[in-house]
Amino acid sequence: MKNQGKGNFLKDIFIGKSRDLGDHSIFHQMSLIAILAWVGLGADGLSSSCYGPEETIKALGEYPSLAPFVALACVATIAIICASYSQIIELFPGGGGGYLVASKLLSPSAGVVSGCALLVDYVLTVALSIASGADQLFSVLPPSWLPWKMTVALVATGVLTLLNLRGVKESVVVWAPIFFIFLLTHGFAIIYGFCTTPFGHISDVYHHTIDDVKTAHSHLGLMGMALLMLRAYSLGAGSYTGIEAVSNGLPILREPRVATGKRTMVYMGVSLALMVGGLLFAYVLYGSMPHEGKTLNAVLFEQITAGWPHSLSTGFVWISMLSAAALLFIAAQTGFLDGPRVLANMALDRWFPTRFATLSDRFVAQNGILLMGIAAFVVIFGSGGSVDLLVVLYSINVFVTFSLSQLGMVVHWWKDHGDEPKWKSKLAINAIGFTLTAVILVALSIMKFNEGGWVTIVVTGLLISFAFLIKRHYRHAREELARLDSLVEMFSSCSLTAAPDCDPKAKTAVVFVNGFNGLGVHTTLAIVRMFPGVFKNFIFAEIGVVDAGNFKGAVELGNLQTSIARETRRYSDYMRAHGSHSEAVYAIGTEIVSTAADLAEEITQKFPNAVFFGGQLVFKKETYFTRLLHNFAVFVLQREFFKRGLPFFVLPIRV
Repeated sequence: MKNQGKGNFLKDIFIGKSRDLGDHSIFHQMSLIAILAWVGLGADGLSSSCYGPEETIKALGEYPSLAPFVALACVATIAIICASYSQIIELFPGGGGGYLVASKLLSPSAGVVSGCALLVDYVLTVALSIASGADQLFSVLPPSWLPWKMTVALVATGVLTLLNLRGVKESVVVWAPIFFIFLLTHGFAIIYGFCTTPFGHISDVYHHTIDDVKTAHSHLGLMGMALLMLRAYSLGAGSYTGIEAVSNGLPILREPRVATGKRTMVYMGVSLALMVGGLLFAYVLYGSMPHEGKTLNAVLFEQITAGWPHSLSTGFVWISMLSAAALLFIAAQTGFLDGPRVLANMALDRWFPTRFATLSDRFVAQNGILLMGIAAFVVIFGSGGSVDLLVVLYSINVFVTFSLSQLGMVVHWWKDHGDEPKWKSKLAINAIGFTLTAVILVALSIMKFNEGGWVTIVVTGLLISFAFLIKRHYRHAREELARLDSLVEMFSSCSLTAAPDCDPKAKTAVVFVNGFNGLGVHTTLAIVRMFPGVFKNFIFAEIGVVDAGNFKGAVELGNLQTSIARETRRYSDYMRAHGSHSEAVYAIGTEIVSTAADLAEEITQKFPNAVFFGGQLVFKKETYFTRLLHNFAVFVLQREFFKRGLPFFVLPIRV
């Protein structure tokens, strides 16, 4: 117990103390207002302005003057995607991420493709953001420090994982000042650059751009120009990633969630469009070109502040670049916020092990966060922290989700528009969004396939195959369990009689159940058969586990309590009808073992001669998947009860 206390002490320091489900204000305290949601969910998209516009300029090569046309296309794309995702927020107020949208509006198979694509992309979001942030940081540090870059990236991954284990709001609040420093420095530089440029120079740039367009047309032809701009538009597509994060993250937003989500989407869309469009226009206005050892934004800001005093110019560029590096670390938050949530939703639908849907006592998807952190750690280490390689792997998958989500919305408006008077205009928005994202997806897959994009496609394909394999196992297990339910109807059909007097000192059987089902019925009947006439009292106990599926508000928790109370009463009603004193008790928690053990100690205070029972399914053939996909919590429960000196029997129920 001493070691346990020490472990709890360290856990409280680094992760935080357990939160109380009985606190009715907990959802309000943990939820994010629009400004904080903009920080936590919008950093991924906004940080892409650190490399997306630069990739566009590089792709245009000898014809950078075509950038304004690409900028207009980028701004239009951001506006259309944001508008279409605002419609998704309205249609899925409980959280409408790409997995849920594709599953409900297209098919479960389309949903698992979208979900797996998102999971891979969120891991790459964490890895790329941290690796790129390390590059930004070490580009202004002495060259002798460069060997420590990989170590810093890996440590940063661990620190971010720890912050997210503490909780969403805590991790977002830490980064909020840096987020706004980035906005202020970069926004100021763009506005200042445009406002201080003489009108005559702007006129010269305009005429020069027209001349360059004519030159490009004569050299490449109309089709060649279109293909070049399409390539630049596609390679800069990283600028659009992260837009889907708001619809994925609705469960963590402050009520009213739809209004908060749509407001957050406006903040994100406007800031991203102005940043991407503003930078591309500024590159052309100042003639900024890539420079060895510097980011294009650093080159631009040096040009904008060239007339300032040297110390002031240098200080501004340093602050801007350091804030950019820090923002890229913040961008990793998107992977930690939404990756575990997608994984939890898929686990609830049995595409992945159900343990990924459970929450810690800090009410975060601890297993999912750890998996994201470990996977990102491996990717950074395996790629050597190479941003060039990670960029190639990064942007393909998000457009799989974009395309499927937009297609699902098109199908919805076409088939199930109901009484929506503006369904045609909404269908048009989603149709345009689908066309744009599908074109980008095809272009990226072709252009980046031989550069390493095939790795993303193969890994995603393997993950999808794994998900279908897990789903098949759970389906087969459910079919085997169906025969256990044959006694449930008989168990429910008894008539109630007067409850016998309670003798607290009599032998008492305490049966842990997980709902009114065949497993609980067979366990109860096995006790009666194996110990005839021994137990005078029967107590049925159930632990209501708060997971990602029901931790969405006080109403959902109230529904969980009502459901558990109703199910456990059905057991006690049956035993009272057969002449035994019987009671139903329950407890709500995020973890079965400790919650059940605490409840057991309360029961033994009233019934000192209590003996505890739990049923365990026994498969005819145990495989690796049965051990991985079924938690066998009853054995862990038995060990914990033994430590506390409480008798616990495990009854095998063969399927």
